[in-house]
Amino acid sequence: MAPFTKPEAVLKQAEGLVSVGQSHAALQSLVEMFSSKRFRSTPLTTLEPIVIRFVELCVDMRKGRTAKEGLMQYKNIAQNSSVGSIEVVINRFIQLSDAKVSEAQEKADKVTGPVDVDDLEASETPESILLGAVSGDQSKDRTDRALVTPWLKFLWESYRTSLETLKNNARLEVIYQQVAQQAFRFCLKHQRKVEFRRLCETLRLHLSNVAKYAHQTHAINLSDAETLQHHLDTRFAQLNTSVELELWQEAFRSVEDVHNLLTMARKAPRPAMMANYYEKLTKIFLMSGNALYHAAAWGRYHAIVTSIGGKTEEEMTKLAGQVLVSALAVPVGLQHEDEDGKSKTSRLTALLGLTRAPTRAGLIKDALSRDVLRLSPAPIKSLYTLLEASFDPLTLCSSTAPLLAELCAPDTPYFGYRSLLERALLSRLLAQLSQVYSTLTITSLLELVSPLEGLGPEQVEAFLMGCARRGERSVYVDHATGTITFIDEGFIVSSEDPIPSTSTNSEASIQPSAAELVRTRLSTLAVTLHNSLAVLYPPPQLSPEEEEAAQHAKFVELAAAANAERHALSLRRALVARRRELLSELSARKEKEEASRRAETTRREKDEEVRRAKLEIAKKERERAQKEVDSIRAEEAKKLAQTLIKKGNLKVSVDEMEDLSTDSLMRMQVEQLEREKKELNQRLRTAAKRIDHIERAYRKEERPLLAEDYAEQQATDRTIFETLQRSRIEGARQAFQEDMISKKRLSRMMQDYQQRKEFIIAQRIEEHTAELAESRKRIEEEKEKMRAEYQKMKDEEEQERLETERIRREQEEEEARLEAERRAAEEEAEAKEREEKEKAAEARRKREEERAKTQEEARKRAEREAEAEAHAAQRRAEHRNQLAAQPAQPAQPQGAWRRGGAPSAPTRATAAISTPPRVESPLPAPAPAPAGTTGAYRPGAFGATAGGWRDRQAKPPAAAPVRTASPAPLPSRNAPPPEHKRSDDGFETVQEKKVWKSRRAQGQA
Repeated sequence: MAPFTKPEAVLKQAEGLVSVGQSHAALQSLVEMFSSKRFRSTPLTTLEPIVIRFVELCVDMRKGRTAKEGLMQYKNIAQNSSVGSIEVVINRFIQLSDAKVSEAQEKADKVTGPVDVDDLEASETPESILLGAVSGDQSKDRTDRALVTPWLKFLWESYRTSLETLKNNARLEVIYQQVAQQAFRFCLKHQRKVEFRRLCETLRLHLSNVAKYAHQTHAINLSDAETLQHHLDTRFAQLNTSVELELWQEAFRSVEDVHNLLTMARKAPRPAMMANYYEKLTKIFLMSGNALYHAAAWGRYHAIVTSIGGKTEEEMTKLAGQVLVSALAVPVGLQHEDEDGKSKTSRLTALLGLTRAPTRAGLIKDALSRDVLRLSPAPIKSLYTLLEASFDPLTLCSSTAPLLAELCAPDTPYFGYRSLLERALLSRLLAQLSQVYSTLTITSLLELVSPLEGLGPEQVEAFLMGCARRGERSVYVDHATGTITFIDEGFIVSSEDPIPSTSTNSEASIQPSAAELVRTRLSTLAVTLHNSLAVLYPPPQLSPEEEEAAQHAKFVELAAAANAERHALSLRRALVARRRELLSELSARKEKEEASRRAETTRREKDEEVRRAKLEIAKKERERAQKEVDSIRAEEAKKLAQTLIKKGNLKVSVDEMEDLSTDSLMRMQVEQLEREKKELNQRLRTAAKRIDHIERAYRKEERPLLAEDYAEQQATDRTIFETLQRSRIEGARQAFQEDMISKKRLSRMMQDYQQRKEFIIAQRIEEHTAELAESRKRIEEEKEKMRAEYQKMKDEEEQERLETERIRREQEEEEARLEAERRAAEEEAEAKEREEKEKAAEARRKREEERAKTQEEARKRAEREAEAEAHAAQRRAEHRNQLAAQPAQPAQPQGAWRRGGAPSAPTRATAAISTPPRVESPLPAPAPAPAGTTGAYRPGAFGATAGGWRDRQAKPPAAAPVRTASPAPLPSRNAPPPEHKRSDDGFETVQEKKVWKSRRAQGQA
C-alpha cells in the first residue's frame, strides 16, 4: 500500500481483494493502514466502517491476536471523542463470533451430545492426534467436534479480547460490564467451567488494578455510586452463574467480591439484591457442610423477604420450614475453635453482615420471634417438639426416624438436610444421656441409634471422638469393657478441653451436674438470702398518694432523660451533617486535585511522546551504524573462517554457514573439539565393557567351586555343634546331682530353724508391747503439757487484749484533747489575722489619703510655676522690644588698635543702660571680679561677645533680660522637695541633668 493512500481507497482496495478471494492480502492492507501515522488523524466517521470490515475479516480467518491489536489502537483513538463507536465495533465483533459458533453447531447438529472439551485454551495433544488417526469408529463425532471446538475457542478469545480492550476506563465501563455478563451467559450456555474460573480471575485482576491506573485520564472511580452499582450487578451475575454451574469454591470467592464492594458503597443496596445474595449463600454453606452459617444465611434471607413482602402464604410457609429446619440441623454443643478457626469465623460473620458469630440457641430464638414455628409445616413442628421441647433419650431416635423419612424424601426440598439432622439428633441424644447416665454400654447406645439408617457404629464412634476433641463433650470410651463414661467433675476446667457446664450454649437439664453445682453455688446462696430477707423484712406499703407521687417523680425523671436524649440526638445529627459537609468539601478538593494531576499527567505524556520520538530517531540511527559494523564484522569473520579451514581446525563449508561472526566460528571449533572428546569417551566405554565381560566369565567359571566349598563348610559346622551340645548336657546333669546331695544334707536342720524362728518372734512381740505402753504414756503426758500451755496462751492473749483496749481508749482521749487545743489555736490565729488585716487596711487608707493630698499640692505648685514661667516670658519679650527701640552705639575709630576678641570699653551710655540683673531675677548673677583687678586689662572682658569677628558674626544678638512682675520667692531650707510628675502609666518623669558642653560639641549636637 502506498504511504499516502486515503482510508476510503484502502477500504475499496480491501473489498476488491476479498471479492477475488484474496482475504489475507485485504487484511494485511488494513493492518498496514493501522500502523501508519495518518491513522490517528483520520475522522471516526471514515474510520468506523474500515474497523468493522477489519473485524469481519479477522473473524472469518480466526485472527484473534490481529483483532486485539487493531481494537486496542481504535480504542486509543476513539475513547476521547466517540464511546458509542467503540461499543458498535465491540458488539459487532462478539456478534460475528457468536454467529460463527451457531453456524458451526448447526453443521454439527447430528452429534449425540454436547461438545466435551475440558479446556478451550489447551492445544491438541499428540495422544489425541494419534487416537484420531488409528480409530475408525466415531469419525463423524470427531469431525463435528473439529468443526465446533475451534469456533468456541475463538468466541472465548473474543470475549477476553473485548474485556482487555475495555478494562479500567470510566467512559467504557458500561459496555465492559455488558461484555462481562455476556461472557457469563456463554459459560453457562456451553457449560464452560474452566473458562468461567479464568473469567472470574480476569475480572478480579482488573478490579485490583483500579488503584494502579488511578492517575490515568479516564480512571475508574469506585466512590461513584453508579459505577459501583455496575460492578455489583456484574458480581451478582457472576455469583448466579457460579451457583448454576455448581462451582461452589468460585461462588464463595464471588460472595467475597460482592461483600468487598458492598463495604465500599455509601448507600445501602436494594433489598431484592441482598435477598439474592443471602439465597446464594445458603446454597454455598449447605454444599460446604457448614450448618451453622447455612442456618444464619436462611435467617437473614427470611428477614429481608419479610420486610420486602410480596410472597404468597404457601411460599412463606415453605420459607419458614427452611429456616426452622436449617436451625434444627445445627449440632448441639460448644463451638470451640483455634486461632485459624476464629479468623475464618470472623470472615463468615462479616459476609453475613453480623456483628458477632451466630449460635444455635440464638438462631432458634430469632426464628421463634419471627413466628416461624406457627407458619412451618406439621412434620417440622413435630421435629422441633422432639428435639427442643421434650426430654426422652430412650425413644428419641425411634420417634424421630419416621419424621426424617417423611421430611427428607428425595422429592422434598429438605432432602439435603438428612445427614445434618441426623448429626444434630445424635448430639442431642448424647446431651440427654450425659444428664441421666454416668456410664453407658456401647451396645446400648448403638441400639438407641439403630433407627437412624445413616449412622453406623463407625460414624457414631467418630462423632463421639470429634465431640471430645472439640470440647463439646467430656467423654471416655473404653473398648475393653465396652462402655462409654461421661466425665462430670466439678473442679476440672481446662481451656483446651472445657466441660459442657462452661459452655455458653445452655441446655435444658433435669438435674444439675457437679461442675454446675460448683459454678452456681454462690449465686444460689445469694438468691436464697435475698428471698429470706424479702420474707423477714417486707417492703413498706405505700399509700395511694405516695405511690402517685413516686410515679410522678419517675415520670419527671423519664421526661428529663428523654429531653436529654433528644438534645444529644440533635447534637449528633448536627455533627453528622457537619461531617458530611466536610466530606463533600474534601471530595470536591480531591476532585480538583485529581483534575490538576490528570492535566499534569497529560502534559507529561505529551512530553514523553516527544522524547520517545527523539529516542526512536536515535535508535534508528544506531541501528544503521550497527548494520554497517555487522557487515564489516561478517567480512572479517569470513576471512577468519577461510584461514581456519586451511589450517584444518574447521571442517565446515563457509557457504553453508548462516552466521559468520567470530563468536560463532569459535563456538563451532569448540563443538568440533567436544565431538572428538565424545568419540574418545565412546572408545573408552567400549574397552570397559569388554573388561566387564571378561570378569563376568571368570565369575561364571567360579560358581560351581563355590557350591562345593559351601557344602564342605556346612559339614564341618555340624560336627562342631554336636560336640558342644553333648558337653553342655553332661555338665547340666552333673550339676543337678550335686544340688540334690546338698538338699538332703540341709534338710536335717529344718526343725532347729523353726524353733529358733518362733523364739525370736515371741521375744519381738514382748518388746513391741512394752514400747507401745511406754509411747502411750508419753503421749498422755505431752497432751497434758499442751493443754496447760494452750490455756496459759489464751489467758495471756486475753490480758493483752484488755491492755490494748485500755491503751486505745487513752489514745482516743488524748487525740480528742489535742484536737480541741488545735481548734482553739486555729480560732485564736484567725482572730489575730483578721485584726492585722484590719490594721493594714486602715494604714493603707491613710497612705492613700496622704498621697492624694501630696498630689494635689504638687498640682497647685506646678500651676503656680507655669504661671510664673508665663510672666517671665512676657517680661523678656517686653525687654527685647525696649532694646530694639534704643539707638545704635557709635562706631569706634578706625585707627585704634584692638585685640581680637577683646570687647570695646563700655561707654557711659552703655554703662548707664546695661544695669546689673536683680537679685530676685531667676537668671544667674554675674560673678564678682577679684580684688586688684580694677583697671587692669583683660582681653574680651568688656565686650558683649568674646572672640574675633567670625564669632561675633555667627552669634545672634542677645536678648535683654526680661524682668518679672514680682520677685520669685527664694527656696527655703525646710521646704519639701518638689514632687515629680507621674505619667498616665504611673511612672515618674526625672528632670534632665544639665551637663556642660563646649560650643563645638553643642554645634555637633
